[in-house]
This record gives sequence, structure tokens and C-alpha cells, in this order.
Amino acid sequence: MSISNDIRRGVIDHTLDTQTDMALAAAFPAQFLWGAATASYQIEGAIHEGGRGISIWDTFSATPGKTFRGETGAVAADHYHRMPEDVALMAQLGLGAYRFSIAWPRIQPTGTGAVNQQGLDFYDRLVDALLTYGIQPFVTLYHWDLPQALQDQGGWENRDTAQAFADYAEIVAQRLGDRVAGWITHNEPWCAAFLGYGIGVHAPGLKNRQAAIQVGHHLLLSHGLTVPRLRAASKPGTPVGITLNFNPLYPADDRPETQHDLEVADAFSNRWFLDPLYRGSYPDLLFTGMQLNPPEMQEGDMAIIGTPIDFLGVNNYSRTVIRGRDASAPLDSSNIVAPVPGACYTEMGWEIYPQGLTDLLVRLHREYAVPALYVTENGAAFADHWDGQEEIVRDPRRVSYLREHIQAIASALEQGAPLKGYFVWSLIDNFEWAEGYSKRFGIVYIDYASQRRVLKASGKWYADFIAAYKQAHQV
Repeated sequence: MSISNDIRRGVIDHTLDTQTDMALAAAFPAQFLWGAATASYQIEGAIHEGGRGISIWDTFSATPGKTFRGETGAVAADHYHRMPEDVALMAQLGLGAYRFSIAWPRIQPTGTGAVNQQGLDFYDRLVDALLTYGIQPFVTLYHWDLPQALQDQGGWENRDTAQAFADYAEIVAQRLGDRVAGWITHNEPWCAAFLGYGIGVHAPGLKNRQAAIQVGHHLLLSHGLTVPRLRAASKPGTPVGITLNFNPLYPADDRPETQHDLEVADAFSNRWFLDPLYRGSYPDLLFTGMQLNPPEMQEGDMAIIGTPIDFLGVNNYSRTVIRGRDASAPLDSSNIVAPVPGACYTEMGWEIYPQGLTDLLVRLHREYAVPALYVTENGAAFADHWDGQEEIVRDPRRVSYLREHIQAIASALEQGAPLKGYFVWSLIDNFEWAEGYSKRFGIVYIDYASQRRVLKASGKWYADFIAAYKQAHQV
């Protein structure tokens, strides 16, 4: 199919609500970036091609029982082979920016030592292709695909991995730093630490909460070590940041027990990585709340972690409502209200609550004085279906989700939040980690049997919205 023809003909029914959406588009400032995001292991495939080494996600997903139906990212959306087609698709949608991640094992198959030039060449071609269409490349250096060889030496529990990461990042920056529009050191280190090492539902599949605390520290340390090296190897003024996942929390009632438990949950869910970056310390309630010890660290670590950055990437999908435990309840008893009465949910079981994104962005502005914010992931999984013939996949709930969350960030802007851009998750359907291919987040549908790309109504809506923005600002 020709996505550009569909857009041009206007054959898709979920077009802009002229008054509401055009006014919304005009509400954003000039130079605001509208983009989409992906991650290497989720879309690239070609895990044994181009000199790529094995990652922890290759190992984890190939282990029986770890992912939905044993599915892996071995082929995924075949982006490694279809990259030019996918970049042309981005241009047809009118994207101003694309956030993608580098697969560390493509650059250094064992995580250290010899550099695989074929891997660098692939991302070099990707960056050039994006720039040909005027799409700004935002590069994430770590989206969870640690080389397995480093995991065999302790992975992120090993302090040496932090230095290895900084070395790898510098290699990438020396090749791409003259053209990249922005660097993101890590994506969601909370997930890498807790889901991967604490409870084992993500790679490498370990279940040691104390180890997760140490892993979190080393991830933060690697970030701090990397920031100055990225700046030194990139064109002057290239912004450097990090992306954290946030889960806004709300009390179910006004009891003291609820307020206490909400503060503990906030330290764990939101401030574990935020406070070291912006306040120079871990939150007081983090380790007592988890009944764990602080990480082992060396003198000067917190100063390295707190190296000033240019922006904070914000990933947000939902919120959590907390009800405090009674005094007699065991410490590990659930105090999460789920489902929330009257709420709507996505296929991931995440409540749809756009106000949470507004509240989060305003909080980061007011409490942490973050100089610049990007929403680096926001989107929804729904049960999308394609009949194999029609030139569109209809996903009206995702259209509503995107409209409501873009309205939410407009509200945050009105309240002073220094927002610079928004990246929808995700450009295309992909391998959704432990969920395999059972969950679809894309604004473009992937028919995995044929690898055909089919525009969704949400993709059409987003393209129209971006066009309205450009018209309003005469871009």
C-alpha cells in the first residue's frame, strides 16, 4: 500500500475535529517537536546479522516460559532490513523527530573491545536517511539490550559495566555526534533494575531485590560517566538527557496511613532515579520502604550521577491509586486500588488517565526545576485487527487516547512546564518484551506474517494533527 496516497486522498475516517484539534495544534509553541519512538530489540530483528552479538533479551526470550508463547525479537518488525521504508513512512506522517535506540551488541558484540563497523554503519545510514527527510534523530544509547557477555560477568551488578557503557557511548558519539539532535543515555533504568534484576519478569530474569538496588546505582553511575563524553564527542550544543518512567500516584482517601504509603510508593516508583539526578541523594523512604540496604558506592559517585543534563525524558502511560494499609496488614499486602471504579483501561491493564500526565509534568517543573522536558513515550495498547484487505486499521480508542494526552500536555504548558516535544509510543507495532507480540502499541499496524505496514486511524489522525500544527505556525 502507499500510505502517502491514503493521507493525500483523505480516505480515512478518523480525521481532525476541525475546531477542537486545530485549536489544540495552534496552542503549542513554534519549534515544538512532534515525533514517534521505537527501541532496537523491539523492531530490528536480524539478531545474527551484521556482526551483532547476543543480548540478554536474546537469551531471556529464548528461555521457555519467559515470554508470551515463547516469542522473541529474532525477526520483530524486520526494521534492520526495512529501515528505508520505515523512514519514508515517518516522512509521510510528517514527523519532525524520531527517537530510536542503539543495540549495544551491534556496536560491541561482547560489550567491550573490538568495534563492529557494520553496526555503526547501519545507524549511520539511519541517521542520514532521517536527515534527508528533515527528521531530527534522538538517540537512546541503552534500551535494555545489554550484551550477554557482560551479563556473564555480573551485568549491571558489576561496577565495571558502568565504565564499559561510557566507553561504548563514546564510540557511538564519535560516529554520529555530528548529526544527532539529542542524546538519551538510558531508557527507564527503573525497569532495567527492578523488573530485570529484582523480580525477574524482564531480562536477565533475576529475582534479587537487593541486587536491583545495586544495579540501579550502577545504571545511574554509567549515565553520569557518559554525559561529559557525549558532549565532548558531539557537535557543540547537542542536548544530553535521560528518560525515566513515571507513575503518578493519587490517594484513595485522606487517612494518615494512605498518605504514608503514598509517600513510600512515590519514593520507589518515581523518585528512586529522579532524586539522585536532581537532588544528589536517594529519597529517605526508598530503602526503609523496600526493607533493603542502600547500594554500595564510592566517594564522588553522587556528584558524577548529578552531572547537569539538558533535559529529562518523561515516559508515562497511566497512574496508580493508593489506599493505605491498616496497621495489622502485612507489609507486602497490596495497597493499590485496582480496578478504579468507573475507569477505562488499555489492553495492558493500565488505566487511561490523561490528567496524570499534566500533573506529572507540572510537578517536575515546580519541584525539580527541570530545564527542559520531552514526553519521550506515551501511547496505548488496544486489540487492533486488520482484515487483510482494507487500507486502514480502525483504532478509535487510540485516536481518543492521543488527543486527550496531547490536550494534557497543552495544559501542562499553560502551567509553565518547559515542554519541548512529544514522542508517541510507538511508530509501529513491535515485540512488547515479556508480552511478546500480543500487545500492539503502534500507530502503524504490522502484519507479522508478511511484514506489511498498514496505517492505523491513529496514525492518520497524528499526521493530520502535525499538518495542522505546521499550518498554524507556517512551518
